Amino acid sequence: MAKVLIADDNQQIASILEEYLKSEGHTPYVARDGQEALDLFASVQPDAVLLDVMMPRMDGFAVCREIRRQSAVPVIMVTARGEDFERIMGLDIGADDYIVKPFSPGELMARLRAVLRRAAPSAGGKVLVIGNLRVEPDNYAVQVGGQDMMLTKKEVEILHLLAAHPGRVFTRENLLESLWGYDYFGDSRTVDSHIKRLRAKLEAFSPQGFDIKTIWGVGYKLEVQDDEA
Repeated sequence: MAKVLIADDNQQIASILEEYLKSEGHTPYVARDGQEALDLFASVQPDAVLLDVMMPRMDGFAVCREIRRQSAVPVIMVTARGEDFERIMGLDIGADDYIVKPFSPGELMARLRAVLRRAAPSAGGKVLVIGNLRVEPDNYAVQVGGQDMMLTKKEVEILHLLAAHPGRVFTRENLLESLWGYDYFGDSRTVDSHIKRLRAKLEAFSPQGFDIKTIWGVGYKLEVQDDEA
């Protein structure tokens, strides 16, 4: 089963999550502050992270940013704060899901099962090349202009789906159902956050021959650009 890092300074919550993880066959590792979480992350290389926002020494947002600089491992943000802007911030910096305290441990385990399923390597995915973009879904590798990009698994999945159907418009609901699944607990703004972050990363690599377009009020599509235009 999975190695799961719990980063939470609330001993009671951490202990409950630890027991639930063990009952499902996972191996939990507990960090009490942000710096300890990063240290454990480096040594354990977990398969998923349950990350509290309010922690000593370094908050969860800072920890998530640092994790995303080196890994696409699934991250679920766990916080007592329910404000929209904080939920969106968590998604913008690379979290895969977000749950607000108080929560049902059973629901959190369901979310964990979902992100672990989505993180499992796909089989037989077609390598796609459009312009200077190359997407290899089986090993979650993306190159633009021959340069490797560090994308989360979800960003690779979004990019591969759009690139596999150039010109086709996907609604937010299409993307949620195709890539997050029916067991996803969030809403369509999750798609917007991932697309925004994916575009920002692509722009840093000077994409050529393609563009992710917003179809206002509908969704998104990958448009192939005509070099002769």
